[in-house]
Amino acid sequence: MYSSALMALTALPALAQDTRSDEVIVTATKIAKSVNDLGLSVSVVEGEPLSRTDSAEELTQYVSGLQAAVANGNQIAFQIRGIGAVDHQALTPTAAAVYIDGVFQATNVQTGPLLFDLERAEVLKGPQGSLYGRNATAGAINFISKRPTDTSEGYVAAELGNFNRVNIRAASNIPVSDIFALRVSGRYLSQGPMIDNVVTDAAVTAPKAAGGERDEFGLRALGLLQASPKTEVLLNVHYAADNGVNPSPRNEGLDVGKHEISVGPDGIQDTDNEFYGASVTVTHDAGNFDLTSLTAFEGYNQDYGFDFAALPQFFGGQTANLAYDRDFAQVSQELRLSYTTDRLESMVGVYLEAEDFDQEYVVFCGSLNEDTLVGSCNYIAAARRVGAAPTPAGASASTLQSLITQERKTAALFSYNTIALAPQLDVVLGGRLTTETIQGRGQGNHIFDTGEVGINNTLAGGEIVGPAIGSNTLDETNFSGNIGLNFTPNDSTLIYATLSNGFKSGGFNGEVIDNAAHFDDEGLFGSETVTAGEVGIKFTTNTLRFALSGFYNDYDDPQARFFREVTLENGQTIGLNSLSNFKSATSYGADIDLSATLSEGLDVGASATLLKTKIKDRDQPALDGDDLPFASDFSGTAFARYQWAISETITGQLQANAKYQTDFTTGVDSATATAFRQDGYGLIDAEAKLMLDNGVELGLWGRNLNNADYASSAYRFFGATTFRGNPRSYGVALRYDY
Repeated sequence: MYSSALMALTALPALAQDTRSDEVIVTATKIAKSVNDLGLSVSVVEGEPLSRTDSAEELTQYVSGLQAAVANGNQIAFQIRGIGAVDHQALTPTAAAVYIDGVFQATNVQTGPLLFDLERAEVLKGPQGSLYGRNATAGAINFISKRPTDTSEGYVAAELGNFNRVNIRAASNIPVSDIFALRVSGRYLSQGPMIDNVVTDAAVTAPKAAGGERDEFGLRALGLLQASPKTEVLLNVHYAADNGVNPSPRNEGLDVGKHEISVGPDGIQDTDNEFYGASVTVTHDAGNFDLTSLTAFEGYNQDYGFDFAALPQFFGGQTANLAYDRDFAQVSQELRLSYTTDRLESMVGVYLEAEDFDQEYVVFCGSLNEDTLVGSCNYIAAARRVGAAPTPAGASASTLQSLITQERKTAALFSYNTIALAPQLDVVLGGRLTTETIQGRGQGNHIFDTGEVGINNTLAGGEIVGPAIGSNTLDETNFSGNIGLNFTPNDSTLIYATLSNGFKSGGFNGEVIDNAAHFDDEGLFGSETVTAGEVGIKFTTNTLRFALSGFYNDYDDPQARFFREVTLENGQTIGLNSLSNFKSATSYGADIDLSATLSEGLDVGASATLLKTKIKDRDQPALDGDDLPFASDFSGTAFARYQWAISETITGQLQANAKYQTDFTTGVDSATATAFRQDGYGLIDAEAKLMLDNGVELGLWGRNLNNADYASSAYRFFGATTFRGNPRSYGVALRYDY
């Protein structure tokens, strides 16, 4: 299998790695350092191609061993080396910590807004317990924006493409004074449905909008103040809005073609999402000491929904639609002190954070009366939530409503240190003490077609469990850390070995609240930990970069969403799921990265990850021994870029990148349905452009040129249901730099 995958990779043109001969400086360890000197696996992706992507999950196109589950339009859960819960609820952070300009993104919806005007992205593979805390069991991902400079410059760029695509980007860097510079950037994206909604029932219309519409924009202002010769202040204010229509999923039981779904009109809902935030970073240089303070606020509100049964109709015309209304806010403070000498690099810090999350989740049938929350028909699963209280005369259960609030407070002390034991040998020591308090409360209601409201109370083993209203508090404290050795036999080579672990806290399930057990201890999911060993070698010259590493992850109590079958009163079986824990799992394999400048103007690169994962849980015999979700045995990328002078005033450039990954499961499923396994596939992107010396660029671009049809995530409801990746897209581009 590996040999065939490697042959397929070499036939593709692909990955985008930075292959410049100068050093790539990253802040992965929160101390600026060459990526070649870090004794850990770090992939660096250039900011310009990422700034043109439509969503953060497209980062996976450039990095082997990195995959992503995308659900509900813009909820992205990254998996690194097979580690990371595949979960569509927003209460739980992903196992790969995501940071934007140094600020932790606490939920899986905060990476949904458009990317633009980026300097680079850094992907750290493996647990990062010392540096990134509670949800870095898989690794960490840093998106870093371009900073203001003392040069007056900027650009305006536009793309036109199929599916009525209009994509406009702009940035302006303004040196306001000798001590203050401002950079303002923004992006607007408009695009029609990319997935075809087709008719499979002649009695039901299939509106085009169900295939997803994009109407999004983002703005960011960065101000850099040189408050004194040794002190600088970076201000960051940003806002983004999403006003399109989320694409509906596809029910795999329907007879539809590639890039097709089939849903009726009732689930189509306009999206009204806003994301906003601000941060202040103060750095002070005191000789060997550097002091950094990062104060941040992040928030969002969301109002959206879709047809989650993904069927035009069932049970005589009944439909299953959902709607979310969320509000979220987080405030954080990080303070770091670094000390650097020829023999020591030391960093100590403290991190404080508070979060507040509120959600109303409604499941309904047909069209919804927003005042009474009564659907035009009765959602079929609502009736089984009716509790011990009698049903009002002549009424039947119509709609489910779940209300939940979660508050989280986090505090951490951390340190990361590199100590020279000998001229060519360093030891790396790190640790982080994290404590969290999570408070959750809420209730689940069934709403009768008369408008009356009752509290959910499902039956368990024929006995009443209790009304679906309650609260609980989780208190967790964890110590994680790392130890490693770095050996540099010469200026071009680094050999390293490291042992590290990571921690991700437990929490509450944020979907349908059935009964009192939802908030009992047994209704929660527990924390997970990963202990990882890695050995590797890096070799670097002016024209070549090579990295090879082997890794083994011991995954304890991994969090996963279990699919379980429930039989309704009418005998129909449906799938319900909730986040829970396996006993353990393992993930092991090897990474290889290679990039080179073959000649003047010609850069190439490739990377590959060989991976084996295994769930270990004898209490779940149907799943014991299965692969972890989104964990391909092989994933590989390749990249090529050629730039040459056409004339004295015109330069040409051709660039292509691709990724291939073998088959993988899209979710944990005891029925092992074929539809929950995605076959291997590849994606090919390319562009060609002319660059004039007056700052004008003209180009052609294409994504998914091979038109692969694939699942970006899946869940079980009336069979297997999948969200789909985008089909082939292409267009023209124009840019002006000044």
